[in-house]
This record gives sequence, C-alpha cells and structure tokens, in this order.
Amino acid sequence: MSSTLSYFASSDTAIDSVGTPWLWAGTIGVVLALVVLDFALTRRPHEVSMREALGWTAFYIALPVAFGVFLWVNNGSTPAVEYFTGYVLEKSLSVDNLFVFMLLLAAFAVPKVLAQRVLLFGIVGALVLRGVFIALGAAALATLDWAFLLFGMILLLTAVKLLADAAGGHEAEVDVASMKSVRLLRKIWPVTDDYRGTKMTVIENGKRALTPLALVVAAVMATDVVFAVDSVPAVYGVTGDPFLVFATNAFALLGLRALYFVLHAALSRLVHLAYGLAVILAFIGVKLVLHWAHGVWSGVPTIPTAASLGVIVAVLVTVTLTSLRATRGQRPEIETPASSEHPA
Repeated sequence: MSSTLSYFASSDTAIDSVGTPWLWAGTIGVVLALVVLDFALTRRPHEVSMREALGWTAFYIALPVAFGVFLWVNNGSTPAVEYFTGYVLEKSLSVDNLFVFMLLLAAFAVPKVLAQRVLLFGIVGALVLRGVFIALGAAALATLDWAFLLFGMILLLTAVKLLADAAGGHEAEVDVASMKSVRLLRKIWPVTDDYRGTKMTVIENGKRALTPLALVVAAVMATDVVFAVDSVPAVYGVTGDPFLVFATNAFALLGLRALYFVLHAALSRLVHLAYGLAVILAFIGVKLVLHWAHGVWSGVPTIPTAASLGVIVAVLVTVTLTSLRATRGQRPEIETPASSEHPA
C-alpha cells in the first residue's frame, strides 16, 4: 500500500477527510432537498425562459462557491483548493454531458416543455451512479497499490478516444437505435407514438405501454454510466478525500438543468471542447500515474493541486476562445424541436 499512503500523505492532498458525519449528513440533506425542489418545479411542464434559467444558474454557482469558502474558513486552504479544483474539473466535464443530453433530446424530438424533466432524471441518475463509483473508488484506493495507475490509464485511454472522435468528426453523433437500453425496452414493452406529458407509462388498448419519455430517460441514464467512469477517476486525481469527491460531483451536477438552457445555443459553438477535455483528462491521468510512481520510486516528481487548477482553467479558457473564433458568424446547428410529437 506504499503508493496509496504516499498519495494521502502528500502535501497537497488532504490527509484526513474533512467530511465529518454531520457534514456528510448536512451535504446529502441539501442535495436531496434541492432534487426534491427540482422535481416540484418541473411537475407542471413548461418552457424554461432565459430569465428563469439565468436565475437558477446563478444560484447553483453561488452555492458551491459559498461551500468552498466555508471549507476554507473551517478546514484551511488545502482542502478548499482541492475542492475548487475538483469542482472546476467536474463542471467542465459536465458541459460535455450537456452536449450529449442536447443531442439525445433532439434525436428523440423531446418537446421543449418536457426538456427540463428529462434533464432532471439524467442528473438524478448521474448522482446515484457517481455515489456508487465514489465508494468503489475509495475502497480501491485504500486497498490496492496499483489503483492510481489503473485510474490514470483509464483517463489516458479516454483522452485518446476523445481526440480520435474529435479528429474523425464523430463527437456529435448519437445512434439512438443502437443503444442497448432503448432496444431492451422496446423488446419488453410496446411504445406509444407520442408523448403523454410527464407520464412514462400509460394504459393503451388494455395493455401497459411506455411513452417516448421513458425511452429518452433510459438513454440519458445509460450515458450517465459512461460519464461516471470518466469523471470519478478524474476527480480522485485531484483529491483523495471521498467527501470532497462527492461534494464536487454533487454541486457540479445540480446546476446542469438550468445551465443547459443558458448554454443551449452556445454548446454547438464549442467545437474544440472535446480537444480541451482530452488534454485535461490526459493531464490528470499523468498526475495519477506520477503519484503511483512516486510511491514506488521516491525520486519521481508529483504535480501539486494548485498547478492542476491552473492547467484546467487555462485549457478551458483557450478552447472556449478558439471555439468562438472558429464559429464566429455561424448559427447553432442543433435545436431541440419545440412541439414535435414523434420520437426518432
């Protein structure tokens, strides 16, 4: 376990978890309360206005920032810097999630009034899956010497795939018909030809049938699994504290529903985002491999968290500016249909 002990003993990583039982309980309670609030707000389908989306986006940015300040005041700069670094990393990866969600909503011709409901199910699914992967990751890091090497290799392979897809022009493709979750549901239950509000099942001709909403929710949750495989090892490359890993994931995911409507038009212009995420994941992958190697050969250098934050922010700013310049004067190509009733 030498590499694991070396990682948790490093100067830029929290030795003891800041997550006291009360802090865990309070954070989970806030997350659950916000999820319940979101379900209440989306119970009556409506098209989200820009004013509403901006208001909730501001709230969901202020909340994690306030939490980071709370950590700084009560636990010092080290866990606070790790938290902010992990949050920025997870938020950047979440924007990639939003792009795929946007493609799925368009592919299933989801009416605009139901879009936020679909996004909410996707966020809840992501929260549950991240919780499972965080627990598994913590157990692996505590018992396996080579867990950091494994996580690092996963991120490096993911970075290579992102670069290959972006270079090949496949980053904007979603083949709904080939998704296993969708094919399985269609084999088990009949599917209605149109949406039925927020209902996912209805009685039709005396039989229980799925609505297209159930299919798109299944598709979104299936993509959550892939995103969890990437994001959890990535944030463990920033901090070894499971509480901070959970907090960064939760706060990054909670604001996605509102952020989607704010960035909807801009997302299709971020044509270089995949390249930036590939660079970030590769960087974190190298950081994890170096931590593993440092536990084996003490002369191997490690990358401090502050440097990681600088690299992540620099890459995100760069790809955003280059994307906006490359698409200057272009109109968004991806739109979610306003009232189409038939799924793809």
